[in-house]
Amino acid sequence: MRMDDQYAEQIPVFADILLAKSRINGQIRATPVLSDPQFNEKLGCEIWLKCENLQRTGAFKFRGASNALAVLAENGVDGDVATHSSGNHGAALALAAAVQKRRSWIVMPNNSVKTKVEAVRRNGGEIIFCQPTQQDREQGLEKLLDKGCIPIPPYEHVDIISGQGTAVVELAEQCPDLDVVLTPVGGGGLICGSAIAARALISDVTVIGAEPEGAADTALSLEQGKRVDHFDVDTIADGLRAIVGGMNFQIIQQTVDRVITVSDARIIEAMALVWQYFRMLIEPSSATVIAAIMASPGDFSGRRVGAIISGGNVDLECLPFNQ
Repeated sequence: MRMDDQYAEQIPVFADILLAKSRINGQIRATPVLSDPQFNEKLGCEIWLKCENLQRTGAFKFRGASNALAVLAENGVDGDVATHSSGNHGAALALAAAVQKRRSWIVMPNNSVKTKVEAVRRNGGEIIFCQPTQQDREQGLEKLLDKGCIPIPPYEHVDIISGQGTAVVELAEQCPDLDVVLTPVGGGGLICGSAIAARALISDVTVIGAEPEGAADTALSLEQGKRVDHFDVDTIADGLRAIVGGMNFQIIQQTVDRVITVSDARIIEAMALVWQYFRMLIEPSSATVIAAIMASPGDFSGRRVGAIISGGNVDLECLPFNQ
């Protein structure tokens, strides 16, 4: 039975996230949180950046991939693994597989960011390029599954979601008494794991997602009360171009207070601000959380905000702002 079929109806609980944390503690980095008084003053809130851009492979995705492969090992499941990814999950899976001496196959859109393609290869992943649509990504993965590879979904899976949620377990320990937990929204793995962990650990917390206007399928789904399965994607935030998973959308409906959409122009402005105040280059996908505060200051004014900086794999040859 394929892994995604077997667990399709399973929604993780906080205990799953704690188990994930115990499995992956020796593999992942406990990433730092950063704050800056001048940055806080500019944004009108006390914001703590959870720097998953400093995670191994440069993104939070290594948490979920490590947990998923640890579960395979626990269950005695051998074999090559495969996924589809715009880059960060692919690089994370490649490294997690290499640790277990497995081969990994990554279906990637042919317009993927150069540095992310290089990261997948550097960590040992075999790349199969496809057209940049969700359908082509999924069809490419199906061909690998037909050859016997084990699927490790990028976001819609109990083990992936549970692994991603460990970032907020750390955040809650590092920054007690947060008022808001804020994450980017793409396929939904990060915000789902974050919301489950936040609601278990932080009293009266508000959970907010940040989504590009050019990939706002989750916001549209919430507005319509049902998941939309198609959206004409056009955004600089390449890591957030996936359609939210079905199980993930159900979790978001139950646990997330709001999803704020942001323009690409504001995302670029947010990237520049983080560089200005922290001397840190972050991905457009990461910058959505800062852009959300800028776009909707009333949701954050005077509050303690923990924001997940999801990744830092930036193409230095194509920076969208002047340093």
